[in-house]
Amino acid sequence: MKIREIRCAGLRGATPEGGWSNELRPDDCVHTLIAVHTDEGAVGLGSVFTNDALVQAALAVLEPLYRGENALEPERVSEKLHQHMFWLGRGGSLTHAISGIDIALWDLFGQATGQPVGRLLGGRYRDRVQPYASLLMDEPSKLRDHLLAVKAEGFRAFKIGWGPFGRVNAATDRAIVQAAREAVGAECRLMVDAGGSDAFWTNGYKWALNTATMLADYDVHWFEEALPPDAIEDYAKLREHSPVSIAGGEVLTRRQAFMPWMAARALDIVQPDVTKVGGISEERRIAWMAQEHGIRFIPHGWNTAVGLAADLHLASAFPGTDLVEYLTGSPFIDEISANQFKLDADGMLAIPSGPGLGLELDPEIVKKYTGGANLL
Repeated sequence: MKIREIRCAGLRGATPEGGWSNELRPDDCVHTLIAVHTDEGAVGLGSVFTNDALVQAALAVLEPLYRGENALEPERVSEKLHQHMFWLGRGGSLTHAISGIDIALWDLFGQATGQPVGRLLGGRYRDRVQPYASLLMDEPSKLRDHLLAVKAEGFRAFKIGWGPFGRVNAATDRAIVQAAREAVGAECRLMVDAGGSDAFWTNGYKWALNTATMLADYDVHWFEEALPPDAIEDYAKLREHSPVSIAGGEVLTRRQAFMPWMAARALDIVQPDVTKVGGISEERRIAWMAQEHGIRFIPHGWNTAVGLAADLHLASAFPGTDLVEYLTGSPFIDEISANQFKLDADGMLAIPSGPGLGLELDPEIVKKYTGGANLL
């Protein structure tokens, strides 16, 4: 089975807010779907965390390397693409685009073998996993109402992020977390994401340590992106002294970027994003490294239904990965999938058991959010 062509289509019209200081608008494109078409007619699905214009440009650069390649060898083909891009933008939009290609190739590998991707990754440790509802912070009363509504949908774990947190004063931060804990109850897991990768984040180590101490008062499960994404030495100090677990890594790409973080013991929880880190092939290598260093691997998943499906399969293949991120209220997750994700009575998500990703997109809904693109 050979790669005949790769198509991409950007998702627009319902892009959720990201909490960024330069806030996203509904018609902005930050997520792009990939479809790898083969000479035998099979199509694999991928997702990329970047604008479609950048993905289109990347595909044009990569095409001489992937056209005619074996579609059933995801790791080798993806590594070939990475190796030939050292001089043209390793780690940037080219790496993001390769991520989508890699996910799609794993999907094709599973389709060809009749096996779910998680089994091809070495075996499934679980058939279901707990999703945590991921939503933006707001002033306390609005946040409380939002969390209560999401809890009513069946979620039993929650992450609140960005918004005014760390951007007003310590009293506001405490009020937000207190309202969140009261809304979800003592029985649910609660995580806090400061959004330190926002543009021009100014809070440093002492703010992060003081805030971590406050978060411990509310039994927060982890503190995410407390510092700017390159502050590895401060992260290492924070992880050593924080009373709550420290998480991060969503902006890093390729396993080589994660190595110094693990060597420095800078994180308790590592969060690579499969739609930008290099795909499933790269993310599982990072997860293996995390296991060897005693670090939990929990995928970052603020993306699409395709990204969520990939995360579910990765979670099935690692014994310690008991959570996946679920971006609530996004049509790019809840609407574009023909076999929509549903929580069970315990607030868990079933890991797809069908071949490949086990995901089928609704072609009409995909056209709705891609301007009628001929993706599939």
